[in-house]
Amino acid sequence: AASTKMFSFGEFTSFEQGKANFSVWELLLFIVVGILGGLSGAIFNGMNRRLTVLRSKFVKSKFSRALEVLGVTLTCSIIMFIIPLMWSKCTPRPKSQVTWTQQEKDIAEELVQFKCKDDEYNEVASLYFTDSDTAIKQLFHFREVGNFDDDVETFSSVAVFAFYIPYTMLACLTYGIAVPSGLFVPSLLSGAAMGRLVGHLLHRLDAQSGTFADSGTYALVGAAAGLGGMARMTISLTVILLEATGNVQNLLPLMLALMAARWIGNVFNHGLYDIHIRLKRLPYLEEEIPHIAIERGATAAQIMTADPRIFPPLCKVGELYDVLRACRHESFPVVSDPHGDRQLLGTVLRRTLCMVLYHRAFAPPGEDPDGQTDLNTRSLSPLLSSAVFERAYPRYPKAEEIILSDTDRDCWLDLRPYADTSPFTVQDCASIQRTYFIFRTLGLRHLIVVDPDNKVKGVITRKDLDEPTLEERLGWVDDMELDSYQHEAHPSNMARFKV
Repeated sequence: AASTKMFSFGEFTSFEQGKANFSVWELLLFIVVGILGGLSGAIFNGMNRRLTVLRSKFVKSKFSRALEVLGVTLTCSIIMFIIPLMWSKCTPRPKSQVTWTQQEKDIAEELVQFKCKDDEYNEVASLYFTDSDTAIKQLFHFREVGNFDDDVETFSSVAVFAFYIPYTMLACLTYGIAVPSGLFVPSLLSGAAMGRLVGHLLHRLDAQSGTFADSGTYALVGAAAGLGGMARMTISLTVILLEATGNVQNLLPLMLALMAARWIGNVFNHGLYDIHIRLKRLPYLEEEIPHIAIERGATAAQIMTADPRIFPPLCKVGELYDVLRACRHESFPVVSDPHGDRQLLGTVLRRTLCMVLYHRAFAPPGEDPDGQTDLNTRSLSPLLSSAVFERAYPRYPKAEEIILSDTDRDCWLDLRPYADTSPFTVQDCASIQRTYFIFRTLGLRHLIVVDPDNKVKGVITRKDLDEPTLEERLGWVDDMELDSYQHEAHPSNMARFKV
């Protein structure tokens, strides 16, 4: 029956009713295919990382990025045309057999003639000149069970090799240019070619006696290994591929290949997506805290950004506006006295301040808080209703869009109605483990660091907790001094006790 799934690689049916297309002992060979996928994925990721570093140095302007796209497109087009052109061998087009399914008959129609006679086809062109989905199905579903009577010679070892190596290198070159490109299908296709090549070579070594599983099964396992070696995901990819194949008999081979590819690849480097996250310095927090932070016994005071921008409850519009223009911080502590004890009263968001300034919801000119005796029960400046914020969401005004006159700059703004009076805080002596756990578990964007008297000492953001930043701030400790460093008491710890 035709597959009705939205995402499918075709129907994987058993050649013998009720039996799997592989033997139990071949699970060891599938693990070997997974190891090959992990090695190829590690090489792919390492090469792409070097290319990305070079791009960040030399390809910066919009013009150069557009020029790079044109150059890569031209290079890929030339290479993918020249290789099939150099393939002079023409293979007789396979004839439909009684045992073929309708799916196999349809795939056979997709074979590309390219410089061959009407009843022949070009093996390499059939992989390069068709779309990726068709090429994957050809590698998956053309039978090669190691039996001369049933097999159809579709793709030779040299043809698959001539496709696998250049295609993988071009995919590595393409990923990272200024176009919306992905690696899911290219990794599947290159992995399928690798698996098909392994299956074909096994049948050749076995002298076509039918000992090993169908080469299409090896292509499926190779596709999983290629994708796992690049992305280093296991459970999610197993579910995706199992759903795409529609055959639960492939569950164990897919799991073993993906696990082997992940373990072998992790020996050499990280997954490609993790590599790009680190190269772009995106503040992504892993589930496990970076090892260097635990090794150094760090505290919140050692990783925070000290002396943050702070505001008093009542402040001049001009001073607040200048701070907003001078920095990109998303949250600001509100303290009792910025020049004195700096005791934390709350926090106020940047978008809230921009909305208030944009709507000019500050005190009228000439109204000064000095001499006001009723400010404990009323706000100095008019309030913006929640409906105003809801209508502006998510496109809040930016500080650069706000224009203030000299008169506006001398007005006063009351931050108390807009402040979050119960922000998440952490003591400056708190361990890095606790700080990291609180920040990541609660999904915070900022965490206020205070001393025992609730005075603001600093602010921690995601940037302060990512691995590169921790290495910069904690890497100064010499390994020889590590033992003594870990046993030094933090000053705020000592101040808590009276002796």
